[in-house]
Order: sequence, then structure tokens, then C-alpha cells
Amino acid sequence: MAVASQVAAMLAGGSVIRKLFTEGEEMRKLHGRDRVYDFTLGNPDVEPPPEFAAALHAILEESIPNKHGYMASAGLMETREFVAESVTASRGVPVTPDLVTMTVGAGSALSLAFAVTVNPGDRVIANAPAFVSYANYLSVHRGVLDLVPGREDFSLDLAGIESRLGPDVAAILVNSPNNPSGAIYSAESLQALAAILERASVRTGRRIYLISDEPYREIVYDELGVPSPFSFYDHSILCYSWSKSLSIPGERIGYSAIHPRAEDAGLLARGMTAMTQNMGYTNAPALMQRAVARLGTVSVPVEAYRRRRDLLAAGLRESGYDFILPRGAFYLFPKAPGGDDVAFCTALKDERILAVPGTGFGMPGWFRLSYCVGENSIRDSLPGFSRARARFPADA
Repeated sequence: MAVASQVAAMLAGGSVIRKLFTEGEEMRKLHGRDRVYDFTLGNPDVEPPPEFAAALHAILEESIPNKHGYMASAGLMETREFVAESVTASRGVPVTPDLVTMTVGAGSALSLAFAVTVNPGDRVIANAPAFVSYANYLSVHRGVLDLVPGREDFSLDLAGIESRLGPDVAAILVNSPNNPSGAIYSAESLQALAAILERASVRTGRRIYLISDEPYREIVYDELGVPSPFSFYDHSILCYSWSKSLSIPGERIGYSAIHPRAEDAGLLARGMTAMTQNMGYTNAPALMQRAVARLGTVSVPVEAYRRRRDLLAAGLRESGYDFILPRGAFYLFPKAPGGDDVAFCTALKDERILAVPGTGFGMPGWFRLSYCVGENSIRDSLPGFSRARARFPADA
């Protein structure tokens, strides 16, 4: 085979979400765009805040030396200073600009974090359900994603995590608010997790890092704030993207930040910056770096997503679906009627509804619905959800 075995394996598995999205495009051509109900992709339909366009116009009109040129791989100093100040204020950790690397979205930040912590064959622990692409990001560095079986209330399974922490564990990956469940992990559980990681690092003789994936931090309902894992454990790497908070996923802008008290913090930061070259880019997009620094704490209004959440939840609840109302992000993660998530998602396709089986998130028996779609699409899909539910026996 001419194609590298690693690439062939990725192509064989592929991204279930991207495959479904492509299938949705074909269905839309056949049935019409407004008669296919696609809940697969976390692609925000809420427009960016008006301040975003204003910032872009201002930057383009100003005379800025080297406006679109190369820069240090870590990113523009003005943007790294902004990020450091923002993280210091929001997470209570005194981050400095030298510990910040501007990245091409959160996916790039995660891959860089894996690059500097993971040796070939190492494991990275995550609590299921977990984002489907984590394993792909990790495979590039010859690491293995080890999912701890999820709990039905979606909270961290601390005992399960502790039982998996051996000398081949490089890091634990935490995502809160969680994709796909919308769960927000409590401060108490994160504090307990930090103590577990400290004990395990001493026991195994190897520092276990915590990688905190936080792209949904601003998409929160009925909450005063989101406890950040970064705030509880010194040996942490924070990964962030503005894709969700500003509704600009196609612009690919994010960052990584190293906890100042992390073991080898300076070396980790320099390593992440150096590894941008290995990932095929010299630096994150210059225009986007300048824009996010000017926007400060501006983000999309959450109310639009709250309405969509409540509309979908009310309709599914009326049809007999079982789920926990998400506290953050923009996904609903119900139990699959009948217990077979793949079979049930196939039944939904008969109703021109596209959903993602929970198996891809390491939690079979559930399925994910991304409700960052128009309210009319949600309303029009509800009879199909009801018909699909009726095809399966009532849960015991």
C-alpha cells in the first residue's frame, strides 16, 4: 500500500460527524434544504457579534506595519499579552505572555499539547463521553486515547480515572462544558481530580499533566461561571478557541496557555511554539489575532442557544426521550430508544433527521444532537423525532 498505514487507518475510520454532514448535503439535494434536519455538526448558526466586523474593518483601514506579514511563531505580542491578562483575570492564574502560544483553533492547541507531553505508546485519559476527534489528534503523536467509561449523570468518574493512572499515562484531558453532554464539572470534583493527579504523579514517578479543552466556556446556561480545571492543578495546559464564543469556526483562531507553576513550564511553552512548524504553519492568522485582542470579552448572546435548547428539549421530552438538560455548550445527548445508538440514528435518517451515534464519543447507547440550527428546523423536525421514538419499545 502506497498510503501510509496511519493515514489509511484514519480514512477507514474517518470522522463520523463529517461523514454524516456530507450525507446530509446529498439528502438536501434530493429533498430540499428545509426538509432535511441536520443536527450533526457543531457549526454555529448565530452570526458573530457586530463588534467583530467593526474590528476587522478598523484593522484593514489602519496603517499597521507588517499587518499581514510573518511574526514570531508564538504569535503577536499584543495578542499574547491580551490572552495572558484574560486568563489571569478569568482563571485566577497569573499567566505571562511567554507561556501563551497563538494557535489555529483549539484542535491545533490540543495537538501541540500532545506533542510536548506524549511519547509514542503513552496513554492520555479522558472521561467519556469525549469529543470524537481527540483520538485523531493524539494518533499523530503515536499516543493512545484511553476513555474511562462514562457515568450516566456525565460527572467525572474519579475512581475510574484513578484506577487507570499508570506510568505510561502522560496526561488527562478534561473538557468542560463538555461536548457532547453539555455537562459542567463541579469545583469539588476538579479539586479532587487535582489531588488524584498529584498522588499518581508521585506514585508513578512521572508528572501527569492536565490538558483543559475549553472552547465552550462562554456558552453556559443558568450558571454564574464555569470552574476551570486550569485553576485547580498547577501542571495544566489550557486550550481555547474563539470558534464558539464569536461564532467564527472557519477563521481558526485559538491559543494554548501553560500554567506558570507547571513542571517544565518554560520548556513546554517553547516546545509548543517550535512544534507549530511541524504542524505545517508558521503562525496563527495575523488578522484574526489582531481582531480577538481588540474584542476583549465580547461574545455571542447565549439566549439564542437557550431558546433552541429549551425548544428541542420540550419536544423530545413530550415524545418520551430520556436525557439530562445540558448546562453548557449547544448539544443535547439523549439515550437512544432501544439501546442501540447506531440503529436508532439510522431510524432517524428515515425521518430525514441526522444525529451522531454516541459510540463515536465512547458512550454507546446515547446519541448527540447539535442544536445550533434554526428554530424552524427544530420545530419541523419534532414530528419525525416522535415517529422514530414510536418505532422502538418503551425503555424498561
